Amino acid sequence: MSYCIGVDLGGTNIAIGIVDLKTKRIVKKGGMKTRAPRSCDEISSDIVSLCKKLISQINLTFRNIEWIGVAAPGILKDGVVVSASNLGWKNQPLAYTIAKLSGVPTFATNDANAAAYAEAIWGVGRGHRSLVMLTLGTGVGGGIVIDGKIWEGTNGFAGEIGHVIVDMDGRVCNCGKRGCLEAYCSSTSLVSETKRIMKLYPDSIMWQMCEGDLNRINGITPFKARNQADEAAGLILDDFVKFLARGVSNIINILQPDIVCIGGGISAEGDAIMIPLRERVERMSFGENGRRTEIKTAKFFNDAGIIGGALLGMQKGKV
Repeated sequence: MSYCIGVDLGGTNIAIGIVDLKTKRIVKKGGMKTRAPRSCDEISSDIVSLCKKLISQINLTFRNIEWIGVAAPGILKDGVVVSASNLGWKNQPLAYTIAKLSGVPTFATNDANAAAYAEAIWGVGRGHRSLVMLTLGTGVGGGIVIDGKIWEGTNGFAGEIGHVIVDMDGRVCNCGKRGCLEAYCSSTSLVSETKRIMKLYPDSIMWQMCEGDLNRINGITPFKARNQADEAAGLILDDFVKFLARGVSNIINILQPDIVCIGGGISAEGDAIMIPLRERVERMSFGENGRRTEIKTAKFFNDAGIIGGALLGMQKGKV
């Protein structure tokens, strides 16, 4: 059997999985707190220790592991964390450090890139040449996979789709620019906009749903309310899909990928987003009937980082 290890390194938690490449499944999982900010050496040491513990529990050693792949936050290039604010790192040789401690070949990439790679190789992009992924979460991430390779760009910044401009001189984004997709289509922005619209619609059912406490609003609230024909919720989600369609259409018109994959927590709403999104994108993007970019919901959710990380060695022709 061929085993590899996928590591999903987050600012709060670290999840690790032993993956069987033949059966295409995670055979053992574990996790721990990141306890950031800490040094790359300290966190890498903890990762290797947990890897060793997990593989011993299924009667293996590092000699049985083909490689380790890490999905990490921030900007990465060639296994180096160029910048990761929630880890407090700059120019840290993450892949090299883990490889030195474990004796196992190690690769690392941005977490959104890893999620895109998981979908391209084992998920909704399997059998296709190109996939672009958008992850709609606290922010909006992205990843580009072409011919089985993640495209990091010349400096590691490729795939920052959350910072495509969709509304010139629009809302201020966390990056400091105005009108970024992230300022309109992240769960953070959706919650903020829901609260704003609710104040304009005091009769909205969303007030009952949160029992008058705006702090109880989350990204699912407007979806539940629209299912009950709430006018305010309808306005919120129409606007959300409008800007998401602009971002997706830009991707399609520039790259013409086989697949655009929508992931992240909001994607769990399925047809409530995907049907109106596809309708808008078809009007705004180029393509011929029968040869259009397909827009699909991600297959992997919480395990996307582990699986994407675990498959990184495939880029290097290890299997």
